[in-house]
Amino acid sequence: MTQRIVIENCAIATVDADDTEYANGYVVIAGNRIESLGAGRAPGQLADVVRRIDATGHLVTPGLVNTHHHFYQWITRGLATDHNLFDWLVALYPTWARIDERMVHAAAQGSLAMMARGGVTTAMDHHYVFPRGAGDLSATIIGAARDMGVRFTLARGSMDRGESDGGLPPDFAVETLDDALAATEETVRRHHDASFDAMTQVAVAPCSPFSVSTELMSQGAQLARRLGVRLHTHGSETVEEEKFCHELFGMGPTDYFESTGWLGEDVWMAHCVHMNDSDIDAFARTRTGVAHCPSSNARLAAGIARVPDLLAAGVPVGLGVDGTASNESGELHTELRNALLINRLGAHREAALNARQALRLGTYGGAQVLGRAREIGSLEPGKLADLVLWRMDTLAHASIADPVTALVFGAAAPVTASFVNGRQIVADSHLTLADEDTIARATREQARRLAGLAAGA
Repeated sequence: MTQRIVIENCAIATVDADDTEYANGYVVIAGNRIESLGAGRAPGQLADVVRRIDATGHLVTPGLVNTHHHFYQWITRGLATDHNLFDWLVALYPTWARIDERMVHAAAQGSLAMMARGGVTTAMDHHYVFPRGAGDLSATIIGAARDMGVRFTLARGSMDRGESDGGLPPDFAVETLDDALAATEETVRRHHDASFDAMTQVAVAPCSPFSVSTELMSQGAQLARRLGVRLHTHGSETVEEEKFCHELFGMGPTDYFESTGWLGEDVWMAHCVHMNDSDIDAFARTRTGVAHCPSSNARLAAGIARVPDLLAAGVPVGLGVDGTASNESGELHTELRNALLINRLGAHREAALNARQALRLGTYGGAQVLGRAREIGSLEPGKLADLVLWRMDTLAHASIADPVTALVFGAAAPVTASFVNGRQIVADSHLTLADEDTIARATREQARRLAGLAAGA
């Protein structure tokens, strides 16, 4: 018996190929799939309806998809607040290198909880710090996502270029080339699920050109393609990175990535702020994706990514929270607004992005970047039932006639319900599968513990 949930009397933004919207419509969830949706009331005589939701005053959208994050940074928020990227990394790497399994579990819970209660249904974590003896960090991150009920991609990161080799991280914070490759392959084999409705997937994700050897980049790409998984890294984030690449490799970041096998439709890069026309052409030609992180880019004074130009060229673009040591709010729904506003400060001004383009970045664009556009990212029959009910009839939004404009331009909207794989994980802006106060206490305790270890080192 397939149980059904019927959601009625709501505005709907499907974010499908035609941007279909309904001022008043319904969605039928059957098991873990969207069975039907449309204008007016749901079809009569539906069998096995276990719940009907009167969503009057709500906007229903696809769940938000986060394409770049560093969960462990939840316990180092509020530090190095007036630094650019390189200075910020140098300031924080010695602290990050002392994380362990308990700290990472608490930080993952905090990061996931903040995103989930704000409308994220698919999250990802780029974890690249693996101190010796710290425990099974990949498994504890994946376990936290499973317990929260969130669909999840772990980008198993790595660093093998320490300070003695001209990199930024301290030597004790990096792995050897062989250890990084072996551990990454083991993580993929243990945890990656390639099925249509997978709740956990794994990507191969060396950290960045200034913390990873050329051998790890090229062999990491080969490993990912041998295993049939996606590739992720940081790219073209700052002018300092571009200078670093020219000095070390004799070429800019995009050319370097191409030389190591790191452009392609199975690749997505975080940030991509400092890209010229030929860089954008290369990404468009190879269908390489971009995770746009507007708040972090502003926090670290990295610059304004050329998102309108990337989209016009056909580059897949999604949104990312980025680590909460450079975006302390830890929320993705605020990035819809920030992406729109920050990009309007760029060359295209008021024509840079509109409300519906911003929503698409946070939903279907993110699904494209993670390689899951067939399954999630839009509301269509047969797709997985990952969707959010945003309440739009409160003081914050009630006087804005267009609900999509209200969602993107207005204050952060309350989440009345969030469903992942047909299962409700948020009710009235609170988690249904975890206790937020318990998570808050754990993150505070582990943040203090880490600060104490770092101070005593």
